[in-house]
Parts: sequence; C-alpha cells; structure tokens
Amino acid sequence: MSKYHGGNRVKKGTYWNLANGDRVDIADEDVLPGDSKASYTRFPPSLMLLLGPVFGLVYVIALPFIAIATLIMLIGKKLFRGLLNLVGNIVSFGWRPSEAHLAGKKKKKKENKNP
Repeated sequence: MSKYHGGNRVKKGTYWNLANGDRVDIADEDVLPGDSKASYTRFPPSLMLLLGPVFGLVYVIALPFIAIATLIMLIGKKLFRGLLNLVGNIVSFGWRPSEAHLAGKKKKKKENKNP
C-alpha cells in the first residue's frame, strides 16, 4: 500500500480516498484530483481480491446485529414519541397560542320557519 496526495502524478492503478470513499481509476499515467490535503491510498489488486470475501464475511456476521439494533431503535422511538405526546397533552391544558379568535365565536343562524 502506498500513500499519495491530490495533484501528484501517479502510474496506472486504482486509488482510494479513504476520508470520503472516492475511488479513482487511472488508465495510464495521470494526476490525482484534489488539493494536497486529499490523501489517496493505492492497494494492489491481489490484496483487494483477498479482502473482498473477508469484508463480505464481516458484513454477513454483522447483519443480524444491525437488524436487532434497528428494531430496538424503531421501538424506542415509537415509545418515546408516544410518551412525549402524552406528557405534552397533559401539560398543554388545551392552550393554542397560534390561534386567534378576535372576532369572537360564530353564532348559529336561526332558521326561519314561516309557512
């Protein structure tokens, strides 16, 4: 593995910016995009072929734990949101500051029942 910075002239290969996940494929000789703060790493193709199945295995092992954590978060949000709504209804006393009734309440019209 070799480290390169943006603006460096590099040879053929695949370069990864691990900070933001960008991948740059260089066909011949070219300059890496970005400024000197952008750091790229070049992995040999043989290492990438070996790491692919390992990353897949880690993902398959972690997937059930990710699903359980997601389920717990969803249930927790539902319970917490319901509890906040209940407390909000108890505390608010029906006060609605965004509504103004300056003209008073509407009165019902009496129907004229003259035959």
